[in-house]
Amino acid sequence: MRKRRIGRKICAFALMFSAGVFGCQSLIKSDVAKNMVTATAAAPVPQSAPAISGKNDIRRLLDRQSFDNLTDGRLQLHLGQQTLQIETSLDQDLQNYLLSNMDRKNSRDIGIVVMDADTGRILAMAGYDKTGTAGNPCLRSNFPAASIFKIVTAASAVDICNYSADSTMRFNGYKHTLYKQQLTQKVNKHTNTVSFKEAFAQSINPVFGKLGEHSLGKTVLARTAETFRFNETIDFDMTLQPSHFQITDDPYNWAEIASGFNRDTTISPLHGAIMVSAVLNQGRSVKPSLVDRILDSKGNLLYQGRQSPDCQIMSPKAAAVLGQMMEATITSGTARKSFQGHDKDETLSQLQIGGKTGSMDNQTHDIRYDWFVGFARALSGKANLAVAVLVAHEDYIGTRAGQYARMAMTQYFKKMFSTAADRSATAGILKHAETAGNQP
Repeated sequence: MRKRRIGRKICAFALMFSAGVFGCQSLIKSDVAKNMVTATAAAPVPQSAPAISGKNDIRRLLDRQSFDNLTDGRLQLHLGQQTLQIETSLDQDLQNYLLSNMDRKNSRDIGIVVMDADTGRILAMAGYDKTGTAGNPCLRSNFPAASIFKIVTAASAVDICNYSADSTMRFNGYKHTLYKQQLTQKVNKHTNTVSFKEAFAQSINPVFGKLGEHSLGKTVLARTAETFRFNETIDFDMTLQPSHFQITDDPYNWAEIASGFNRDTTISPLHGAIMVSAVLNQGRSVKPSLVDRILDSKGNLLYQGRQSPDCQIMSPKAAAVLGQMMEATITSGTARKSFQGHDKDETLSQLQIGGKTGSMDNQTHDIRYDWFVGFARALSGKANLAVAVLVAHEDYIGTRAGQYARMAMTQYFKKMFSTAADRSATAGILKHAETAGNQP
């Protein structure tokens, strides 16, 4: 723990967006859609049971009482003389592990979301709000997105301007400042040259600022943010306020937006996890889901999760490029300290890991917002996780967002690999016994 320091030309490919290539209204067919989860009504039930026909009804049920920080994946909800049994998607061990390891002493807010990136099922949604009045930080959309928005800008640069991870980028000055003189296109002896992948991994503000001001512009940035579900109510089992995006006619503001160097663009941890899910699903995000089933007191099924596709928010090419750049963030970028030695770790070495970090002070400089959004994919192909963590540090930097993400990935996959090994060993013993029994 340490003391923190406070301190026009538009690409021709923009026609893709004006034509509505990406977004919820123009889904691209893909086999990935077979794994998506959303909730639908179950078979008819007795009239005495409350009618549940969709997520609006689910929200009305769940908003009746606090469902923050559930420590059991199953719970009861009493409605007059009715008692409903609600079965959630939460991994109870993972949820309780994260809750028990939160650094509450040094944090104003903590929000940790772990989601199955194939189905959208929420495996953990652990939050801490020191005031006790603002609600679960996992669902609050008032946190500055900071450099997390570089994911949106990078996807736009690939899909609109045909960038690749190896595209050459140039900038002058420091990496993490954004002065107007850094946004000129001049090249001199002091100019730095990096690849697009390096610029993303190291979160170089002037590179992304120049993309916003000179290559993308207001219209494309606004359209891309809309495609990524900003300013839109995302359908979820609990009330989730829309993430916020606004942009002005000032070209410098375009640079601020594209680089995440502003406090106006805000996002929730859950939305961050949804964005990351698209990187693992060829550009298609998943619908988040917390409730698996609802039963009445007699065991009648009132509500059952069903599978359906969600939105194509970027092209498969952009998803692949972002995957490369997010991996570089772990190995050589801003998340390398949090994941140091992961390639030698017994559990993490079996994963493909990628991420994006972000940080920003609040307006009064007494809070330091710290982000990590990323993914962990089992090399065996058995599971894909999307993880989003927001920590609002106070006077001292405690446990960082990247550290929480590492903890979540390790805990989940350690259990999964251990269970798989136990099953394999049991199968081997049974096979050996069967073989021995068949011998004369």
